[in-house]
Amino acid sequence: MLSWIAGNLSTIIISLVLICLVTAIIVGMVKNKKKGKSSCGCSCSGCPMSGSCHQKEK
Repeated sequence: MLSWIAGNLSTIIISLVLICLVTAIIVGMVKNKKKGKSSCGCSCSGCPMSGSCHQKEK
């Protein structure tokens, strides 16, 4: 078992780094969504979905 870990150590490290990056991106997206920020980053005036993602308050 130890020899398998030693043989695949670089793959394990790279996988852990990628998992951490994806987790950080998802956490950031969730925080931005809770703050009401848009995820697309562009103007909503020409977006066909602008009525769905930015509900107007009555």
